[in-house]
Amino acid sequence: MTSDLQSSQLTNPQYQSDEIVASVVQWLEEFVVKLNICPFAGGVLKEDKIRFAVSISTTEEAVLEELVAEFNRLDADAEIETSLFITPNLFSEFSDYNQFLNAVDALLVGLNLDGVYQIASFHPNYQFAGTEQDDVENYTNRAPYPIFHILREASVAYAIAAYPDTHDIPTRNIALMKQMGAAAISQLLRKSS
Repeated sequence: MTSDLQSSQLTNPQYQSDEIVASVVQWLEEFVVKLNICPFAGGVLKEDKIRFAVSISTTEEAVLEELVAEFNRLDADAEIETSLFITPNLFSEFSDYNQFLNAVDALLVGLNLDGVYQIASFHPNYQFAGTEQDDVENYTNRAPYPIFHILREASVAYAIAAYPDTHDIPTRNIALMKQMGAAAISQLLRKSS
């Protein structure tokens, strides 16, 4: 009976989506919020204003279509503050993910949504330009899966106005990552995924 259940779980996209979302929520709680990587994440998570959308698509074209649907969903529901659009079946290579961000930006422009939404990027192997793969600052944008974080521009502007020194957040996060060290951060990320 157990093996039948496990087999069913492995082929059931809803079960896989539930597991993926649980992993991302744990990452948010244990890494992003607990370490205050994003000072705004805790509030929207606690208020249940984050939508977790899992794409089971295996082509970039399908992901772009799903992103259009996600933008439409956000347009229709102002209660959703932000969306984490998770793509577990694509973009295992960070270079492919990073390249695809250009298509996502072009999509926003093509839909006249540039200035309405912006995308923050997260990937298991995130690497900032000018860094080495193992440089500790890359961990600030590492997540269990490739994620396109859709943010409302109006909310970003409000947060920047309300929160002092938002421009210092990346510098503070890098200092925290360096203080913690790659081994401790890796362990924390493994624990949260």
